[in-house]
Amino acid sequence: MKQKIVIKVEMTCDKCRSKAMALVSATVGVDSVALAGDGKEQVVVVGDGDGVDSVKLTSALRKKVGHAQLVQVGEVKKEEKKKPAEAAAPASVVEYS
Repeated sequence: MKQKIVIKVEMTCDKCRSKAMALVSATVGVDSVALAGDGKEQVVVVGDGDGVDSVKLTSALRKKVGHAQLVQVGEVKKEEKKKPAEAAAPASVVEYS
């Protein structure tokens, strides 16, 4: 089971962002890391459910980067591709003679 963790971190410069990304990506069990939010202040981590401890990850970011706040922890929902509505099948043609 995959787990999605969103952590809000105060990052004022690009160096802080790269430091946070490197710290999170080096953690065991992390599959992907991305920045989100208006000012790229949220770190979105996707990893194994058992392998990544969100509290330890947040405290490590606090120590190395700056103030960090755990926003969300949840399951990764698989996006189901919806098939486009099939071309409207022509209605049955009935001919009257």
